[in-house]
Amino acid sequence: MGMPEGIGIIDTMMGTRSGAAAAKQTYAFLHQGQLKDAGSSTMEMPAEYLFKDVPHRGEEPPQGAALLLPEMDRWGVEQALISVSNPEAEEALRRHPDRFLASAEFDPNRGMDAIREVVRKHEQWGLRALTVFPAGLMPQVAIDAPQMYPFYAKAVELGLPVFCCAGIPGPRVPAAPQRVELIDQVMYDFPDLVFVTRHGCEPWTELMVKLMLKWPNLYYSTSAFAPRHYPKAIVDYANTRGADKVLYAGYFPMGLSLERIMTELPSVPFADAVWPKFLRDNARKVLGL
Repeated sequence: MGMPEGIGIIDTMMGTRSGAAAAKQTYAFLHQGQLKDAGSSTMEMPAEYLFKDVPHRGEEPPQGAALLLPEMDRWGVEQALISVSNPEAEEALRRHPDRFLASAEFDPNRGMDAIREVVRKHEQWGLRALTVFPAGLMPQVAIDAPQMYPFYAKAVELGLPVFCCAGIPGPRVPAAPQRVELIDQVMYDFPDLVFVTRHGCEPWTELMVKLMLKWPNLYYSTSAFAPRHYPKAIVDYANTRGADKVLYAGYFPMGLSLERIMTELPSVPFADAVWPKFLRDNARKVLGL
């Protein structure tokens, strides 16, 4: 049967801004001390060396819902998880609550101020998830660092999953805060926490599979990877014991177009029974839909 049509895909990672000016705003936090090499200073998107044909590079396209909905409709994406981080995202959530799901990124370096912000955003927008980029923080904060623990506790209290980048980061910053083995301690200390990795977990995907076998609330999402590059260990796991643990996530418009993703996706050798879970059902469970 292969990849089904008309299933109503849920994308667990989508941005709301694209183009040169938007990239400058979006990635300003990385250019304020984290990125030190000369090459990074010339990139619109700080990991663009990893991607072929970054959408809207050098252009100024529409933003927010005007950017996303035509592509979502074209490719059968029913809902998308977006970060409440700019006016375009807020407007999309206000005008299209049936299509967009709110997440909030947190910076543990801000302590209680960031906790209060999470609570405010949850009360205002009905958050479905919290997100964090450990290697992109300034200073960096490891996945299992003490500063992270109040946010994990708050996520459990609010009934929200945490989506966390893991593995070697694309931007040229140190990778140590995102080593996959650090997740093990977090899951031990917070057995009720729903934890979803982003951005591949490479080169530790086999370790990630072992950890998902071990911890019931640990999941993997496919963000920032073109389907032709999905790690074999993850595809094999989804086809065997992990059908309920792997979620679809794209990377539009940050680094991948939906056209490329959806054109390549049918070639991924998922078993027939895996496709509905991967494209929709697992996200519904994790996001509490």
